[in-house]
Amino acid sequence: MGNVTCDVAVSVDGFSSRPDQTLEHPFGEGVDLHRWMFETADENRAELDAILAAGAYVMGRHMFSPGRGEWDLDWRGWWGPEPPYHGPVFVLTHHPRDPLVMEGGTTFFFVTDGIESAVAQAREAAGERDVSIAGGAATINQALAAGLLDELRLHVVPQVLGYGDRVLDGVPPLALETVSVRAASLVTHVTYRVLGPLG
Repeated sequence: MGNVTCDVAVSVDGFSSRPDQTLEHPFGEGVDLHRWMFETADENRAELDAILAAGAYVMGRHMFSPGRGEWDLDWRGWWGPEPPYHGPVFVLTHHPRDPLVMEGGTTFFFVTDGIESAVAQAREAAGERDVSIAGGAATINQALAAGLLDELRLHVVPQVLGYGDRVLDGVPPLALETVSVRAASLVTHVTYRVLGPLG
């Protein structure tokens, strides 16, 4: 069985998004933490490849959609007809929805019974490969608090957002081991192994 990993771009003060998410501003107005993925992709090829190497993914509702409440069934995700995942993606939600099959092998499954169930389903689907917690902050924090995450990969962007959705908010004390740190022109990549509760 593979590991449960997480990749998330964060500001220096730990925010990954803001709650004022809209169609025009997927991470909230004024939030641009992903330039490194597009403008300097070659410089960050190893990290980008690692993000999409998992056998299955778990994400929160807001990572999939700007909507709240009942589903707009015409909405098929931020990524167009062929999302980059090319595998099963388990979306946490309070609102049931039938699986959504996309081009390129991505199928979104909508999970209404919590993070533990979503990760268990993703583990089964991934087989021997890793499971990736794709975000957002609330989903990552739930996985950490539940002891489900083996490796946390922070992609730290030199910006201070000041407020928003903070990674590690509400997470109990944890012991982490530094696996690697690499500075690039627009981002610093920091990988931690999650050892468990502190103390």
